[in-house]
Amino acid sequence: MNFSDIRLQVPNFAEPLILACLAVPALLSAWVWLRPTLLPQRRVVLPLDGARIGSGWYYRLIISCVECLPPMLLAVGIVLLAGPQVFGPPKQKRTLTNIQIAVDVSGSMTAQYGEGDRYDAAMKAVDDFVDSRKGDAFGLTFFGDAFVHWVPLTSDPSAIKCATPFMKPDLAPPAFAGTAIGKALRACKKELLNREDGDRMILLVTDGISYDLMNAEGELLKELSDAKITVFAVICAQFDPQAELMTICRGTGGEAFRADDPDVLKSVFKKIDDMKKAKLTPTFVDTVDYFPPFTLFGLACVLLAVLSGFGLRYNPW
Repeated sequence: MNFSDIRLQVPNFAEPLILACLAVPALLSAWVWLRPTLLPQRRVVLPLDGARIGSGWYYRLIISCVECLPPMLLAVGIVLLAGPQVFGPPKQKRTLTNIQIAVDVSGSMTAQYGEGDRYDAAMKAVDDFVDSRKGDAFGLTFFGDAFVHWVPLTSDPSAIKCATPFMKPDLAPPAFAGTAIGKALRACKKELLNREDGDRMILLVTDGISYDLMNAEGELLKELSDAKITVFAVICAQFDPQAELMTICRGTGGEAFRADDPDVLKSVFKKIDDMKKAKLTPTFVDTVDYFPPFTLFGLACVLLAVLSGFGLRYNPW
């Protein structure tokens, strides 16, 4: 129990009729205070050698308060049985983002890039990005002049993490030798349109310039905008993104980045994550049990009752 989280609130009760039983501890407490007045002569004197005589109203006040502890414990039990509840914090639902990741597997992706090649660095960055976006759905497309949807959109990204060895550029079929970005974007758009719920996003990783984007970016931009797809592109090379690709990315609300080395690549993926934050939608407010204040009060009563049992009790002499 975290005591710093306990705040006093006015609770509701799941079983309010049980609270009627509070009349019992109330009557018992009243009897403690009224008993000397109602039955002044019914006292049993038990002399005890060495006992000190106590008298005065303050003795009566302290002793009567101690005798009220058992009724108070009974009252706490009744309140707990009635089920005290308060409204909890509003729950929020994470809005799903469907992210189709398109990775270039053309021959140029085998070029030196840091300590490895461009393909391995790109897939490592993709794995880290997927780990940072838990709750989203991911799909994986490999492309060159052709494309293949390697992993369908899923909230279980484990298949993406296992894909790296199977589509290395030096193992890819000859049809994947070129870099047809426009064809890859249209293929990813078709996959995303199969998902009706959530936002749509394409994350393209390449190191090339695409011939099929030249003088065709306007039409492709309209298709992607109509589908409400945001496009981000990362160029794993030491040159700026192709102008047509930048137009498409910015026109859909995304951006194209240049990543000269693996360290820059990592920071670029972090920036994309920051730019496309997950959305939280308030759903409902639920009731939660509100036991801590009553249980703490009951424990305090038990502690006082135990301490009083070591000598603070009524002796009628």
